[in-house]
Amino acid sequence: MSRVLTGDRPTGPLHLGHYFGTLANRVSMQRSGHEVFVVVADYQVLTDRDAPGDLRRAVRELVRDYLACGLDPDTTVIFPHSCVPELNQLLLPFLALVSVAEMSRNPTVKDEIRLSRRGTVSGLMFSYPVHQAADILFCKAELVPVGRDQLPHLELTRTIARRFAERYGQIFPLPEGVLSDVPLLPGLDGRKMSKSLGNGIALGDPPDVVAARIRRARTDGDPRIVFDPDGRPEIAVLLRLAALCAARSPQDIAAEIGDRGAAALKALTTEAVCNFLRPLRERRAAIDDAVVTEVLRSGIARARDIAAATLAEVHAALGADHERPLVAVSG
Repeated sequence: MSRVLTGDRPTGPLHLGHYFGTLANRVSMQRSGHEVFVVVADYQVLTDRDAPGDLRRAVRELVRDYLACGLDPDTTVIFPHSCVPELNQLLLPFLALVSVAEMSRNPTVKDEIRLSRRGTVSGLMFSYPVHQAADILFCKAELVPVGRDQLPHLELTRTIARRFAERYGQIFPLPEGVLSDVPLLPGLDGRKMSKSLGNGIALGDPPDVVAARIRRARTDGDPRIVFDPDGRPEIAVLLRLAALCAARSPQDIAAEIGDRGAAALKALTTEAVCNFLRPLRERRAAIDDAVVTEVLRSGIARARDIAAATLAEVHAALGADHERPLVAVSG
């Protein structure tokens, strides 16, 4: 079986877009026997904000989401990359393998810059894809479950792995992207479902919050409900969301509603989403702080062991595996 690396920034609760886009894939791969690594990209919270907020709490809440969705810490390694210094040391030699022009052309970084509404960006934001390459390559991941918008990041990772091999020798595999059946789930406003846009439904949202969010979703004036993503995109968003949560087709749901209009569609969508989220919320509520602490402790230990071994290989390839200082340090 293959080694898998994926992860998330701890910038807020995970939503249904995360679940259907990548989380379900992670659980499926874990159950298939793959060795799964999940990085909580806490340093990357600083890419588009001046302060990280309550980062410790955000990381721990993210771990609760993972466990509630079915990730098993006995077989899946969950860790924040700020706690694995050996991993972060890979960023320096990796930066030497890519040009400024290559980083500036990355479309995902361009989108993040646009969403941040800033005239300039930090060096951390600019180098984000290279840091992500370190996250992927430190454990020599072969498979990376991603949304379609993350494919440019993965291609840069593959470029770094190839160039390292050309210059210093083969150490890293070329990771392959794994897209889910729902690579991009639209939010309730038709745009990409995103924590920063506030247009999603969080995995921990209670029924009243779900109902309120769906009530505010845009629809049109035609009472006949049909699945037409191009002609009636607002209706299609709700049909697709209901279908995913109810494990049905959007066409089937549209046929059931018929001429009963947007109110009936929103009611059915609300019921489907609430039914889907109920067991996740119940599992989440049963996860106490001690469990989260142990998951992080064991994940960090495992990740550091692997990162140290990889870094030693990189140092040897670079000729930087110094066993003793060349100049004596006085005092």
